[in-house]
Parts: sequence; structure tokens; C-alpha cells
Amino acid sequence: MTLDGAYFAAMLSASGVGIPGAERLAKAAGGAAEAWRADAGTIQKCLGEKAAQALIALRAEKPGLPEDIAEACEKQSIRVLVRDDDEYPPILREIARPPLALFVRGNPIPDAERIAVVGSRAASQYGKRVAEEIAMDVASHGVTVVSGAAQGIDSAAHKGALRAGRTVAVLGCGVDVVYPKSNAKLIAEIAESGVVLSEYPPGTQPFSAFFPQRNRIISGLSYGTLVVEAAERSGSLITAELALSEGRDVFAVPGSIYSDLSKGCNRLIRQGAKLTASAEDILDEYAWAEKEKPGKRQPTLFEETEPEGLSDEEKTVYAILSKEESLSVDEIIYRLHGRGDASNVAFLLLQMQLRGLVEEDENRAYSRA
Repeated sequence: MTLDGAYFAAMLSASGVGIPGAERLAKAAGGAAEAWRADAGTIQKCLGEKAAQALIALRAEKPGLPEDIAEACEKQSIRVLVRDDDEYPPILREIARPPLALFVRGNPIPDAERIAVVGSRAASQYGKRVAEEIAMDVASHGVTVVSGAAQGIDSAAHKGALRAGRTVAVLGCGVDVVYPKSNAKLIAEIAESGVVLSEYPPGTQPFSAFFPQRNRIISGLSYGTLVVEAAERSGSLITAELALSEGRDVFAVPGSIYSDLSKGCNRLIRQGAKLTASAEDILDEYAWAEKEKPGKRQPTLFEETEPEGLSDEEKTVYAILSKEESLSVDEIIYRLHGRGDASNVAFLLLQMQLRGLVEEDENRAYSRA
């Protein structure tokens, strides 16, 4: 394993160095290792006074930091890719600030066709189902789904992709750090069949400033970015803006005008994002639709079958319900239009609720479980 990635990561650990500064220093010194050992004058000339002081102080405090990073990677089977490596994704080299080093768990496919799927952490059940559905469908065509392993839309997208193909999780911490903790199993599954990656060395804890930086990698790895749910101020919109700035496509799922979680997506569509109602809207954009691998695709989440054991009256009521919309008893009766006994609706709902087929929300409205 080349040590260049470890040296770059060590330099970037110093406050204020940044990717352009590390690049200048490496070029002036003749390489990443030489940059780490450069004299104070060269460092200050390339970085400026404050960043130079930070790097010199870090080097004095932790002279063996690059070797420590390399050793941690070797112990945990973490691969380190630098821009010149064959396995470094070519599409990522095209962005304004491609990472100097990528820390990787799993098996990268450098030239894979990828689409990013992002959205709110506090996603609705509808949003999570849409993200999982679309991710599963595009993955079944051999397209890799990229997301950030956060709760909500990200997790749903990864789960959907795992049902039918590959997915990449880009973390805002070290690839050996599980964040959020609730996604430990999911991240392990992604590393086994896809890729977990980060530009931060092993042991790096999540920090708020790291996540906007991570977003540029999510969009940078992908032909386009799909936003499923996003409020007016959302990290997902940052990812979309980064995609646009790099000349990549942006897709958005429209939502209710009454939902705060739809305001960001609806605004993106008004601004020219491609309205997306199904995976086909993405697959057709890149002529990926004909690439489905026979036998790999599973039935989609929306291809539901009617539960067994329903009476004729229950079937009539159940057919009116869906998982996307909750209806009050009065609304259900109105939609029956004489096709059943209106006085019996509440009883039928209760019976199906007891069997786990129907859910009642806090407003006493009902949907399929």
C-alpha cells in the first residue's frame, strides 16, 4: 500500500491546510512524504503563516502520524486510494476539489454507473418507501446507488439498493466509525457487497463541518443526484447545488404543497430539476433501462398483493386504503359510493387493525399497514 494517502491525510489533519495547500506543498517538496518533512520556510511559503504553524505543531506533536494512519488501515483491511491509483473513480477526479486520498472498505468499481439518492433524515414513511423503491429499481439495472448512510432517506436508499445490487456509502467520519450507531448492521452489509468510503482517516469522529464536505463526494461520484424529500434548508439541497456546479444532473421527487419536507424538492423542480416519479425517469435519461439483469430484480415495494383471508366486505374497504395516504372513516364511507355497508366500516377497520393489516394514526385516520 502506498503511503502517499496516509501522508496527505496527516497533513490535512492540521487546521487550515486544505486540499489546495496540501497539493501546493507536495508539488514544491517533491511528493507527499517530502511535504510532511519539509522545512518551515517551504511550508510557510506554500500554506501561509497560520496553516504552516498548525502543520509544524502537529508534526512536532505526532511525528509518526502518517505511519500510524497506514498501520491502522492495514490492521483493519482499509484500502487507501490516491488520485493516480487505477481504482480511484475517474468521475471523481473531474470535480473542483477531488479528495487527495480515499479510505475504502469493500470492493470499488472505478467506472461504475452511479446515481446519488439523498434526502431528509426526518423523512416521512412515504419518502422512505419512494427512496427504497427507486433505489432498488435502478440497482436492478446494474446502477450503483450512492448515499450518505444517514437516517431517513439515505438509509432507505441503501436498503433498497442492497435488495437488488450495489450501493456506496460516503461517510463524514472514518470508515471504521459507525455513525449513526443504529446503522451498524447496514454499514457492515454495504461494506460486504459494495463500498464504504471516506476522505477522513480511521478513527476520525463525525463532526458537523465534515458532512457538507462529504456531500461533494456523493454528488461527485454520480452521474446525477436524486433528492427525495428536503426541507427549504437542507443538506440534501447542498448536495444538489454541488451536483449542478459540477455540471451533473439533478432529479427531484415532487411532494405535497402542504408538507415542509417537500418544499425543497418542489423548489428544485421549479428551478429546472428533472421531475422524478419512478426509476424509469432516471434510467431513460441515461439509456440504462435496457440493462436489466434477468433474474436479479425482486418485486418492487409497490407491487403488493391482497392479504389472504379477507371477507368480501373487508376486501372492498381494503382496496380503498393505501400506504401513502391516511383516510378518516367518513372519507372511506364517501369513497365506498354504495359498494358496501357504510355502518359496518368502523367494525371492519377494527378487525383488520387487530390482524395487523391496517394502521390508525393520531388523527384516527387509517392506512394499510
